Amino acid sequence: MTSVGAHEHSGTAQPDHRSVAQRLLDSSETLSFDPVKEVDWDTPLDTSYHGASPEWSTLYGTAYWNEMTPEQQRELTRQEAASVASTGIWFEMILQQMVLRDFYAKDPTDPAFQWALTEIADECRHSIMFARGAAKLRAPAYRPRRLAVELGRFFKTTARGEAAYAAILVAEEVLDVMQRDWMRDERVVPFVRTINNIHVVEESRHMKFAREETRERLKKTGPLGRQYNALVVSIAAYFIVSSMWNPKVYANAGLDTKRALREAKANEHHKSMLRSSCAGLMEFLDSAGLLTKAATVFYKRANLL
Repeated sequence: MTSVGAHEHSGTAQPDHRSVAQRLLDSSETLSFDPVKEVDWDTPLDTSYHGASPEWSTLYGTAYWNEMTPEQQRELTRQEAASVASTGIWFEMILQQMVLRDFYAKDPTDPAFQWALTEIADECRHSIMFARGAAKLRAPAYRPRRLAVELGRFFKTTARGEAAYAAILVAEEVLDVMQRDWMRDERVVPFVRTINNIHVVEESRHMKFAREETRERLKKTGPLGRQYNALVVSIAAYFIVSSMWNPKVYANAGLDTKRALREAKANEHHKSMLRSSCAGLMEFLDSAGLLTKAATVFYKRANLL
């Protein structure tokens, strides 16, 4: 996710941007997937599998988890996997709109323009893939809370440059580490492993471009702008991560929602998993000057620090 604001300072990408974009285009031609053909959509759901690695469950390691039957544990991870997928769709739709807005009426012969459209095509496929995957997991539509939806609406309309790219990295870094675990875990239902593998491979290109753009755009950002963008990115991070596991997953897994929420909130194991997944991201943000004192407040609230 994605090439937002790739070169809004100019109608044409700089030479280094052009070469990076061309390499990514070349890579996408040789290593991309069609989820319609690659994912086994026809085989009925095998409920003897988890939907995600159990260690990534919000309740793993709690007293409640230990009391649950294996069937309940598997159902919870399936609902949680669907919730994470739904959050991914929400954020991918935000990103697609930002990309389209940014590249409106720009040079279509520019490799960066073509890479932007390639990313949009990737994100469209991913969103459909996640939607079909959630449905196959027998999950309802999990949506972020109203405040997150409205803030997302504002963010997609106003975010530019390093703020957009760094927020992209926050969403992708957490998902990347999580999905790398899931796609290798034989306890996870095979079609979910395939979905995660596709997403990891294709999003790695988006993340590379986002990191390059964040660094490039920050070169032209002053101290005040850096402070502001650091705060915006951290707030976006909080709402992205806090939206991944919808509270309704517990009731849909047949659990006591109040108890589940209470134990999930106090679950140090899950917090540790989130922090470890973001170690590289935090190092990058710190090196870029985006890990300010104000920003760390929100990263800590999101359990990313």
